[in-house]
Amino acid sequence: MPLTVRTISSADHLAYLNALPSASFLQTPAWSAVKAEWKGESIGWFDGAEIVGAGLVLYRKLPKVAKYLAYLPEGPSIDFAAASTGPGGLSAWLDPMVEHLARQGAFGVRMGPPLVLRRWDAATVKKAVADPALETLGQAPATLSNRRAAAVTSQLRHLGWREQIGEGGFTAGQPKYNFWLLLVEADGTPRTEEAVLRGMNQLWRRNIKKADKAGVEVSLGTADDIAAFHTIYAETAERDHFTPRPLPYFRTMWEALNGEDPDRMRLYLAHHEGDLVAATTMVRVGQHAWYSYGASTTAKREVRGSNAIQWRMIRDAMAAGCAVYDMRGITDTLDPEDSHVGLIQFKVGTGGEAVEYAGEWDLPVNKLLYLAFQQYMKRR
Repeated sequence: MPLTVRTISSADHLAYLNALPSASFLQTPAWSAVKAEWKGESIGWFDGAEIVGAGLVLYRKLPKVAKYLAYLPEGPSIDFAAASTGPGGLSAWLDPMVEHLARQGAFGVRMGPPLVLRRWDAATVKKAVADPALETLGQAPATLSNRRAAAVTSQLRHLGWREQIGEGGFTAGQPKYNFWLLLVEADGTPRTEEAVLRGMNQLWRRNIKKADKAGVEVSLGTADDIAAFHTIYAETAERDHFTPRPLPYFRTMWEALNGEDPDRMRLYLAHHEGDLVAATTMVRVGQHAWYSYGASTTAKREVRGSNAIQWRMIRDAMAAGCAVYDMRGITDTLDPEDSHVGLIQFKVGTGGEAVEYAGEWDLPVNKLLYLAFQQYMKRR
């Protein structure tokens, strides 16, 4: 019997995700409430009466036209590798999805298959950063390459999907390169705190000890502390030259995610002698935890509040049974003049690894409107 795709309830969507080891928090039903400027829909793949896959679709309307870009960030939650080798290949899964989305008014579909193509361990990343002959991380030999994931991307191209470089508020593109700290050994057994510490570089271990000796205290915050977090987040944005999200965004994120699961999102606060010196947010779905936003003050940087707060989040992720502590996006540039290299060096100090996702892929449904959409984005 061919697979079918139809709208499902948020409850059925969440029940399906809860049965998985993990899924992206961007694919949880609650995320549609965070992205209020998009229209959200939960969809399910059915083999007969059984749900065998799910996805959160965000619809963004074209100006002056009742047509939409249908976007599945870091999704859908299906086994792409298995689907690509099953009966009918990826077409058996993606064709009914596209047909459903087209009936909803989609002129194009964008998705981000949750697949890792390549990995670079900490030693390889450090060597690449120090090599003047390399301009990007992608030019460095990978520690591990995933042939099954590469086969999926090859099949997507054959089916007419186009890989995208996500940027801009409309596309809401997710980073292609991320940084992971693995919290389990190769055989799946949990790592100990001692083992994780040993994997960090000397500077990270020294800074964690320095923060402890200085008396930095890390605690969990509540909804009432979001404003304090946002104050130093805005300070961080000004210092590091990026545009901060407004305070209501974080209030909405807290209410939506924790309304779905009371421990989905956490707020961490690092104080030194009563002064807030760093604050972060962490999101967890199953065995995957994400460091999503971070902030620190320019004052008292010497007490290393950022290292202390990261170490607390890592330990909490371990205690929750997570396999991955995800430090989210990095760029692949290795240009020593680029400020983003400093972010790579900060994250690589944890002893983790850089990972390259399969990226985001578009399928034009209405080619004329899709072309108009591309021109619209170029003018923004």
